[in-house]
Amino acid sequence: QVQLVESGGGLVQAGDSLRLSCAASARTFTNYAMGWFRQASGKERENVAVISWSGSNTYYADSVKGRFTISRDNAKNTVYLQMNNLKPEDTAVYYCAARDSRSTILFSSPLRYNYWGQGTQVTVSS
Repeated sequence: QVQLVESGGGLVQAGDSLRLSCAASARTFTNYAMGWFRQASGKERENVAVISWSGSNTYYADSVKGRFTISRDNAKNTVYLQMNNLKPEDTAVYYCAARDSRSTILFSSPLRYNYWGQGTQVTVSS
């Protein structure tokens, strides 16, 4: 069982930056690929970024490529999402998720992830 706790959300203006953190309770954090997802009001949950267990492979949705960076610190059991140049369309609840995987193959579908955090709200005003 893995428990995930996100933090770092808030209300910012367009063009600002935020860094989200997700702390995992997993005994062996390196057994998990990690992903960030978001869900805007009235929309389906969508993938934002994914990182492999070692951090060597990453994937980004086209909508955030070049603005967001996913990273992980396996010594701290934490995954991060650095969000720069935020836009109003980035407004959503952001979720951290974990997938049992030691593969370098990354998955963007939320159906592939076993564990989820409770989410943190990010609101970007124009």
